[in-house]
Amino acid sequence: MGSRVAAALLRRGRDQASALVIPRLVPRSAPAPAVPRVGSGSIGGGSGCLLPPRQGSAGTFSSASRLGSFQAFRSLAPKTLLGQCTRKMSTTTAALNSTLASGAANSRLKLLVTKGPQAQKAVGIWLFGCAAWVFSLVILGGITRLTRSGLSMTDWKFTGEIPPVSDEAWLQEFEKYKQSPEYKRVNKGMSLEDFKFIYWMEYAHRMWGRALGFVFAGPFAYFIAKGYVTRQLGLRLSALFALGGGQGLIGWWMVKSGLEEPTSEYVQPRVSPYRLATHLTSAFVIYCGILWTALSVVMPYPPTGSMNWVNGAAKIRKLAIPVSAVVGITAISGAFVAGNDAGHAYNSFPKMGDTWIPEDVFSMEPFIRNFFENTSTVQLNHRILATATLLSVGGLWLAARRIGMHPAVKSLIGSTLGMAALQVTLGISTLLMYVPTSLGSAHQAGALTLLSLMILLTHTLRRPSPALLKSLATSVKSI
Repeated sequence: MGSRVAAALLRRGRDQASALVIPRLVPRSAPAPAVPRVGSGSIGGGSGCLLPPRQGSAGTFSSASRLGSFQAFRSLAPKTLLGQCTRKMSTTTAALNSTLASGAANSRLKLLVTKGPQAQKAVGIWLFGCAAWVFSLVILGGITRLTRSGLSMTDWKFTGEIPPVSDEAWLQEFEKYKQSPEYKRVNKGMSLEDFKFIYWMEYAHRMWGRALGFVFAGPFAYFIAKGYVTRQLGLRLSALFALGGGQGLIGWWMVKSGLEEPTSEYVQPRVSPYRLATHLTSAFVIYCGILWTALSVVMPYPPTGSMNWVNGAAKIRKLAIPVSAVVGITAISGAFVAGNDAGHAYNSFPKMGDTWIPEDVFSMEPFIRNFFENTSTVQLNHRILATATLLSVGGLWLAARRIGMHPAVKSLIGSTLGMAALQVTLGISTLLMYVPTSLGSAHQAGALTLLSLMILLTHTLRRPSPALLKSLATSVKSI
């Protein structure tokens, strides 16, 4: 009898142990077996983490007994915090990754480039290269203006022309230049060697712009033939290409104004400030358009991370857009400073000469002309706008410190503030040193760099797609 009772108890213990054991290897295709919670029998109430048993037939009963005692002890703790929290975190992370991946998959229809990541990378590299080309073209144009080389070529052909290669050809070009107002009033007595320098500067600027057309059009046609470019991207790039072609015409329209006789004998010949501002603004538009498109290709979705970061980015975006407008207006006002040679007047800071505001700032009629043609007003206006730019970027940085957002966005705002401070420093140095070519070109490059950072910032702060927002909201609710 005792042996039969012992055997019965042994069988009962083995049955309880089998209820506690989880198999180590379960096929992924098979559903997980239902495992009863520990403590649902005679062991005790509560819940806890289940541990895998040791394999083998020997010692099964003792292993199960130790496991049951361990689970009964753990059931006294407040619902086994470590195990449950670990399982909950892993489940939440898996759900978050799944929903974000699903949202990204649903948003791929909005990509500007098809045919996969390699095509996206190729188009992105090409567009960033074109943006860098335009950047260098703007800087070269500034050097051409600062060295007074822009009026050395008195004619223009859309397809370009071969430069002089013989002494006779150089003399012919020099004779053409001698008929211009700039030679008669500014460079009279210039040597042929000096003329060659300014001629090569203007020729390089023109040909560098024409070369950009081939750099843009060739890969563009190739990517269209390969089927990489979507219709939306194709229309956008076609518009930018048309603007680039028109830029050459705008450039000649600008130069032609400097080849006309000035209205007064006391006025030096120079291009119209309105046409110079149009030419520079058009270059800025082309550059910003290519840069924005390149960013949209390689970064189709803004950084999100969490709903708090998305909401923070939305708040900063409301401030970044008007700040970008101030930066752009300040850069364009610099074109009127250059067009009126206003940098050579009032070479002192912070005062303009002996006064804060010159007396002749509103001396022209009608009143609006002062902001575009009056040397004193143009420089004062540029000083005020530059100060407003620095203060607005500084305010944007202070606001970003109080708002939770992606760390990369905060770092970008800090870099923008540093560039704004450097640009103001370059502007003051250029003014105090009577606009040397090196500082003048650096100041123009700084303006374009600051504008680039604002383009990058506003692009990074744009609103995520509805699919990604829905995925983030779903993930937060699941947590």
